[in-house]
Amino acid sequence: MPKVTAQGKTFECEQGSNLRQVLLTNGIDVYNGKAKVINCTGIGTCGTCAVQVEGEVSEASWTEKTRLKLPPHSPKQNRRLSCQTQVLGDVVVTKFDGFWGQGDQTVWTPQG
Repeated sequence: MPKVTAQGKTFECEQGSNLRQVLLTNGIDVYNGKAKVINCTGIGTCGTCAVQVEGEVSEASWTEKTRLKLPPHSPKQNRRLSCQTQVLGDVVVTKFDGFWGQGDQTVWTPQG
């Protein structure tokens, strides 16, 4: 079973699990500020669950790539929408600041 490391916690999930669901189920908040209330609930249109992911995950879909090309996101940021990402192997997840998680400062890192 793949291991997910985020916010100083490591937990296991089934291969192919949705990253957003895995994080939320394990008490990791993927949203910043008011995005906790105002978000698309996982359909990939708002872009507020963006995280940096290191490890084995699914390829980004056309929908995800398109959303991450729109401001305030940028393809140069190397972010993924957690709601559109399937966990295929061990991963390390980092969340950044900003309403959409598009900032440069970490909100939480794998180790804390």
